[in-house]
Amino acid sequence: MQENPAGNISLTDFIFIGFPALYEYRRILSIPFFIMFVVAIVGNSVIIYTIRTGASLHSPMYILICALAIVDMTLPFVFIPKMLLSFLFDWNEISLKGCLVQMFFFHFFSSFESTILLIMALDRYVAICNPLRYNDYINMTTFHKMFVAALIRVTFLISLIVILAGSLFFCLSNVIEHCFCEHMALVVLACGNTAKNSIVGLLVIFFIPGLDLLFIFFSYCKIFSAVFKAAAGKSRQKAIHTCGTHLIVIVVSYTFALCSFLVYRFRHSVTPDVHVLMSVMYGIFPSCFHPVVYGVRTKEIRDQILKTVKGSKTKVISMTIPSITQ
Repeated sequence: MQENPAGNISLTDFIFIGFPALYEYRRILSIPFFIMFVVAIVGNSVIIYTIRTGASLHSPMYILICALAIVDMTLPFVFIPKMLLSFLFDWNEISLKGCLVQMFFFHFFSSFESTILLIMALDRYVAICNPLRYNDYINMTTFHKMFVAALIRVTFLISLIVILAGSLFFCLSNVIEHCFCEHMALVVLACGNTAKNSIVGLLVIFFIPGLDLLFIFFSYCKIFSAVFKAAAGKSRQKAIHTCGTHLIVIVVSYTFALCSFLVYRFRHSVTPDVHVLMSVMYGIFPSCFHPVVYGVRTKEIRDQILKTVKGSKTKVISMTIPSITQ
């Protein structure tokens, strides 16, 4: 604990009680989350390896898919291991500093994922609406500039909400009704006025996922307008299929983000377990879902995965045959 100038004691250690109504079943609950964690790590690792080793997959679109897979693989590591340890061994404690660090990285990676989805939409917009200038607009120099700008934006805004949360004094309770340190899950435990935290939190939502989604929406309006004006053929069908894959990923990601946001705003109307479930699924489900979608629906990635698997089998057979003959 620490004491502020007014003499109030501020709590510096907290306890997670995610899924309070199901607390006695937490070990059973760890099973599906562990499976999702493994799927997310393995699935995204396969996508990253496939794109890195496939010479035909080094175009901008696949580089962006690889970047998304890196974020999707990293995000679960921020909170799932700690959550599983809490479920299995009742290691529920976390310090304020640890909580703030976890909060920063969770919101950083989830926000950066939104930015990657925006860049993917812009990539498809240029490829379909202005294909003759594609190489002029979409190249590694452009990517570097966009990623640097995204890093500055996300780092500044997420640091702002974390710093403001860290400046609060916590005297109401040290029990966090969640499985990890989300921004509002910690802020609601503060004593005193937290209006500025709520306002800044809303501004961050507007300036990152809000603006990203707005630009994505307008990009795809232009894309589908151009696609449906074009003559029917294989190129049109391929464009619709590719954009459809990206849209599935976008809809899933933003749907869970929106549900998590709405549950917080109407937290008195839903049970704590539903609230926690939506927040956890927002962090883990897209990471499981994205590699499956891209692996199944993207022909070039699917073919490269099959090629890699067949190549591995051939190597195993060629190594086994000499040993048998000997």
